[in-house]
Amino acid sequence: MYDDVLLPFDGSDGAVDVLGHAADLARFVDATVHVLFVADTTRDSVTVIEGETVDVLERRGERVVSEATAALEARGVDHDATVRQGNPAPTIVDHAERGGHDLIVMPTRGRRGLSRHLLGSVSEKVVRHSSVPVLTARTRPDERLAFPYEGIVVPTDGSVGGDAGVEHGLSLAVTLDATVHALAVVDDADPLGGVFGTATGEDAATAAANAALDDLVAAAEEYGIERVERHVDHGDPVEAIRERVSADGADAVVMGATGGHGDDRVLLGSVAERTVRTTPVPVFTIRDRR
Repeated sequence: MYDDVLLPFDGSDGAVDVLGHAADLARFVDATVHVLFVADTTRDSVTVIEGETVDVLERRGERVVSEATAALEARGVDHDATVRQGNPAPTIVDHAERGGHDLIVMPTRGRRGLSRHLLGSVSEKVVRHSSVPVLTARTRPDERLAFPYEGIVVPTDGSVGGDAGVEHGLSLAVTLDATVHALAVVDDADPLGGVFGTATGEDAATAAANAALDDLVAAAEEYGIERVERHVDHGDPVEAIRERVSADGADAVVMGATGGHGDDRVLLGSVAERTVRTTPVPVFTIRDRR
């Protein structure tokens, strides 16, 4: 399913945890992990050492990627490494797209200072702008990094953007022989009516949610997936996703990064970003490339 996995890496504790998870995934699908350190050009990192002008971040990057490749070597994972200068988020997105990578794997929070800056808000920017699927993990005490995934929550809203997440989630479930927990959420508090909002009536919203699940289940049958559990939940979509993860003991969430309103800030756009920040299992966000 994946051949080339991009791992932005800064050597923080959180990044090291996610490296292990990326290595497990890459080994399972026989993929190469491409380690990337971005020497942040928005920060002043040039200095003079013993009369030589050097970029401190580039030097640190060389050391950090060497540590990462040693860890991947020990795990028997094919790998390479690059140190690039640039603004972190757009550089990561550009590197993934130009390199033809299949997946970006990164934490949403590193240690304080540099790592927190690079791997906190940067991860959300990558989720927002990358056309390459992104796997994020929060690397906090409540985070579960189990692999292989036995259960995957796949939210759907019936939109084109949501369908991209559904297709990816079903492909991943087939690869890992995982149970699919299909979820549609009726947002009772949505003032715009949304795809599943109740401005047009609760019965209509529930019917639309069930129709989206029907499409997901039909697609799962085409993939040959037998274990599909369907759920129509009510309330805030992000809370519903977290509750579904907890109730079903799921190991990951796979979802579209945009919804059906033509605005990344609405529906599965903002929901995806909030899910990345708050859900205690890895979250895959998929942007429709069409």
